[in-house]
Amino acid sequence: MSILGAIRREERKLQRQAVKLQRQLDGLKAAAKALGSSANNELGKARKRVMSAARAKISVAAKRRWAKVKAGARKAAS
Repeated sequence: MSILGAIRREERKLQRQAVKLQRQLDGLKAAAKALGSSANNELGKARKRVMSAARAKISVAAKRRWAKVKAGARKAAS
């Protein structure tokens, strides 16, 4: 079995997968187009996650605590 033959087989396999995925993508785009402009907006953008105010305060407090710990470790190492 030659290495070149194996590479060519793998290349053909990947090309077939790419064609299959392209067909699926075309189908999804057609379905979104059929649903109208609202579906196109939702399909194109991912919504950004928003942290609640309470979780943001917890996060800030934790970062401050870790900053103190790291500063203490630097002083001890010096």
